[in-house]
Amino acid sequence: MSKPVVAIVGRPNVGKSTLFNVLAGEMISIVKDTPGVTRDRIYADVTWLDREFTMIDTGGIEPDSRDVILSQMKEQAQIAIDTADVIIFITDVKQGLQDADSKVADMLRRSGKPIVLVVNKVDNFDKFMPDVYEFYNLGIGDPVPISAASRLGLGDMLDVVTSHFPEGAGEEEEDERPRIAIVGKPNVGKSSIINKLVGENRVIVSDVAGTTRDAIDTDVVYNGKEYIFIDTAGLRRKNKIKEELERYSIIRTVTAVERADVVLMVIDAVEGVTEQDAKIAGIAHERGKGIIIVVNKWDAIEKNDKTMKEYENKIRQVLSYMPYAEIMYVSAKTGQRLNKLYEMIDMVIENQTLRIATGVLNEIMTEAVAMQQPPSDKGKRLKLYYITQVSVKPPSFVIFVNDKQLMHFSYTRYLENKIREAFGFRGTSLKFFIRERKDKE
Repeated sequence: MSKPVVAIVGRPNVGKSTLFNVLAGEMISIVKDTPGVTRDRIYADVTWLDREFTMIDTGGIEPDSRDVILSQMKEQAQIAIDTADVIIFITDVKQGLQDADSKVADMLRRSGKPIVLVVNKVDNFDKFMPDVYEFYNLGIGDPVPISAASRLGLGDMLDVVTSHFPEGAGEEEEDERPRIAIVGKPNVGKSSIINKLVGENRVIVSDVAGTTRDAIDTDVVYNGKEYIFIDTAGLRRKNKIKEELERYSIIRTVTAVERADVVLMVIDAVEGVTEQDAKIAGIAHERGKGIIIVVNKWDAIEKNDKTMKEYENKIRQVLSYMPYAEIMYVSAKTGQRLNKLYEMIDMVIENQTLRIATGVLNEIMTEAVAMQQPPSDKGKRLKLYYITQVSVKPPSFVIFVNDKQLMHFSYTRYLENKIREAFGFRGTSLKFFIRERKDKE
């Protein structure tokens, strides 16, 4: 089962980003005293005790007027309701209970999703507790007092949040069917591709960017084998400013990628690969998923004998951090090469779950070290003792060395290339963990 998703919702300046950053353990969102400046990274993986979850900061409320704030809070709350397993509704003890809080609380309550009501900026429990009780009026359960800035009460809050996770959340699912997420910017043809693969109009398709409402799971049987396709949602409103649009599509992408084994990253052939494509692909890369770059609308491109090579070079340039990704050129309109996608998906899944015997890995490493000496610093040379594979999806390896500081990332990449030369691993990233072991051991 995929990791649960927890969304943070609240008015401007109540401390959403501060809480997000404290839990994420790094300064990810920009925090200033101007309301509405949350930009940047909006999701992070969080571990509390032995529970893991993905946290999203819905952010993005611009303080133009009370009406705008309320309508944007509703938009946020709707995103959270659609995508999250648990919602943290954050309020501010110093500003007190506001009308906008009550209206959003009504919406959240009707959703039936678990809501954790958090009252922030309680820097002194004795002093502020009487003010915290006011928030019982929202009618969404016991308020949890915290101070994100002073890191008070966070453990109690996380206990409440994780108590709402479904049983077995985050554990491996029994369901063996491959899950494939189709991601990409709005209007690149994600739904059209699924409709062609399924052979019926399962997903709403129109030329207005963002007509797909929610992530939809579609079961497909091809050559007697079952697949589950997850279509990432577009957006509810078409009149949102571009930034909000990107933000929400990215939130939904994160939740779909989280559940998938393989990600089909759809790019519009006419438009070419863009910066937002790189952002979306980066989510799948970070999470170690199998990746196939699907260039759609290939029928609309004027071609000569160099077109494909030139196009591939452009893609590899923009997505240089994932040279392992497979590329396919298709047309959802004509159906060109779409059935080949299944072969590619099967191959990537096979590579994602490939296990290499420890003896063989160590032979490759020994040979690699003989061909290119490990780096040294101030007369001390890196020694590599041992390599072993510890997991799959993505294939992950531990290398034991004498000094972690000497293991430069370029040497790790050199070893990765040697392993790929031997076993391919096309379409999947590989993860390497470096551990120190003293000579005596």
